[in-house]
Amino acid sequence: MTPPPPTRLRSLYRSLLRELPPRSYLASPRAPLHQRLRDNFQSNNNPQAGGSTAAEAEQYLAYLRAQRTYVTLVERYNPGMGMDEEERVRLTARRVGMDLPVEYGGAAGEEGEGEGQGKN
Repeated sequence: MTPPPPTRLRSLYRSLLRELPPRSYLASPRAPLHQRLRDNFQSNNNPQAGGSTAAEAEQYLAYLRAQRTYVTLVERYNPGMGMDEEERVRLTARRVGMDLPVEYGGAAGEEGEGEGQGKN
């Protein structure tokens, strides 16, 4: 079995790096995962080494892309996942055209108590 051309491996390697979460360039020069990927791709260039194949790299790449798409869809269609219960209830009420009543909070609530009285 002939190894894939170096340009194909380089393209797969760069695509995998793009799918991984961004890394801080100020911290360490190369994260362990990045180093492991690099080592696997370099060993794949050598036919005597038992590195991973390009087909496996394509499968990993497809998996990472699917995961990114999944996370995007979950965030889009479940916008209240990261909210607390009060905020979720307020936004649900707004969605159907209602505003939640202002809760009694002391001095601010006293001003509004008598507004509706006396106008008959």
